[in-house]
Amino acid sequence: MKSIAIIGASGYTGAQITSLIQADPQLTIQGLYVSENSLDKNKPLAELYPVYSHIKLPLLPLSEEAKAKIVTEADGVVLATEHNVSLHLAAWFYQQGLSVFDLSGAYRFADAAQYPKWYGFEHEYPQVLEQAVYGLAEWNSHAITKTKMIAVPGCYPTASLTALKPLKALMGDALPVINAVSGVTGAGRKAQLHTSFCEVSLTPYGVLGHRHQPEIATHLGKEVIFTPHLGNFKRGILATITVQLKAGVTEADIQEAYSVYNDSELVNVYKNQFPKVDDVVHTPNCLLGWKFDPSTGYLVVASAIDNLMKGAASQAHQCIKIHFNY
Repeated sequence: MKSIAIIGASGYTGAQITSLIQADPQLTIQGLYVSENSLDKNKPLAELYPVYSHIKLPLLPLSEEAKAKIVTEADGVVLATEHNVSLHLAAWFYQQGLSVFDLSGAYRFADAAQYPKWYGFEHEYPQVLEQAVYGLAEWNSHAITKTKMIAVPGCYPTASLTALKPLKALMGDALPVINAVSGVTGAGRKAQLHTSFCEVSLTPYGVLGHRHQPEIATHLGKEVIFTPHLGNFKRGILATITVQLKAGVTEADIQEAYSVYNDSELVNVYKNQFPKVDDVVHTPNCLLGWKFDPSTGYLVVASAIDNLMKGAASQAHQCIKIHFNY
């Protein structure tokens, strides 16, 4: 049995992965942690989330003594923390020999030059960054077993890359166009006026400048046009993607490309049938639906995931299971 510490457990994603690890008979929770300045420190998790009343654990402040105890007692650490916080914590725990599962963006780019532009900081740990593996579970499972530094993908990139990676060899010259809508939990638990449920009306944001665009392009190996939208629902993502395919590509070629998921427990693909958000909420699944127009050579594929599950917590849980080989 492996012991996992969860840092940032008071947030939506941190609480979600706490519940997944608590329910996994192969894992035990070493402790739940928040920053020393957090207003939630020393509160029971169930006080913040009554739905997790069965989890009888407090949110402990991440003091230096707590970090030392994690190193002594835990096999791995999950970081559900801000990018600039994970930057330092991930490197420190990795250097202490723990397996790190980082849910932030601090280790998703192999190229350190990307971080000042997209995340606003210089990457200070190039040697750790060299060891980081992008934790897109269905595609990088072998590499996840070989490193102790796993960068869990973003939610929009997970939905987009799961749909697009099988098609890479079939794509024409035009850039894939991704229009994706996320529920408000994607913005985190911190109160902000523009993500208040009563203020949200379906709208695009981060147009031609969202940090998930280069993440998708980097791990696809092809530039994309990515436009995220904020929807007035709690959780889930629906990405509708338009792709130009090469001349001569047939429906049989597309079906063959998507056969890569035939043995997947979590990714299901449907021809001429499209998913909706409610199909995946509170599940670790990704549902893909596609339709091809041979007269124009364009394919439309829709990808639905739960942003807090397959887009974050349950994919981190997948990475933990792959990494520890069970």
